[in-house]
Amino acid sequence: MKNPFKRKKSPSGTDSRFGNGPQSDDDVLIRPMRGRHELSIAPTAVLILSPLDLRQFLREVAPEADVTKRYDPYFGLWEGIYNDTPFAVAGPALGAPQAVMVLEKLIALGARKILFFGWCGSLQPDLHIGHFVLPTETMPEEGTSGHYPIWPDEPKPSASLVKIIENTLAANGGRVRQGKVWTTDAPYRETVEKVSRYVDQNVLAVEMEASALLTVAVFRGVETAGLLVVSDELSSLKWKHGFRDPAFKEAAVTGFRSIAEVASII
Repeated sequence: MKNPFKRKKSPSGTDSRFGNGPQSDDDVLIRPMRGRHELSIAPTAVLILSPLDLRQFLREVAPEADVTKRYDPYFGLWEGIYNDTPFAVAGPALGAPQAVMVLEKLIALGARKILFFGWCGSLQPDLHIGHFVLPTETMPEEGTSGHYPIWPDEPKPSASLVKIIENTLAANGGRVRQGKVWTTDAPYRETVEKVSRYVDQNVLAVEMEASALLTVAVFRGVETAGLLVVSDELSSLKWKHGFRDPAFKEAAVTGFRSIAEVASII
């Protein structure tokens, strides 16, 4: 079996941004692991990033999936069976550091295919509130992924998972685009200069977790892919939020059901 904790080194043995980062798990003091009395989880897991989405996801999916809560002191963890397939649900996890801590724990508990669901702000004028984004590349401006050197690989999702999500979402009526997203730790520092630059570079959207999650998945040797629903728009250089927009709320439900369906077939 492929070792999910094997990491790859750059020619210099370090990451370009964090040159003193450890290069093997023998070098780290705190390792992600399954506790002595913790049970393993199913190999497929769904990570819901927003607290609001997590509650709604459970309301939408739990009645059909026989979902039960498991205790974890740091985040919510549930297990269920959807279309006769077991899977785990975890969250919330806002921002790259927390999302990666949850992802590391899910991997330590046995997850090998992880789907994540969150929100994003559109950077393109034809990408509107209620549309979906499938991140295939990232523009990282968060401080977590640099601690996980993956050279010569890139932080990209599983192509097969992306395809399955795309097909499932299309069958459920969702409008989806694939492409690059900008991941930031500082949503209140999305400046006019940065937004203008990324609009011109055809970056689709901005969010807070994707680059770190994709990096850690490559680092740990597991498969992951994410689905983001557009909650607000920035391409006009004025903030248009849609958190109460019916299109956003309806799209979220479509996304929940699509992610649950994907979890049941991968």
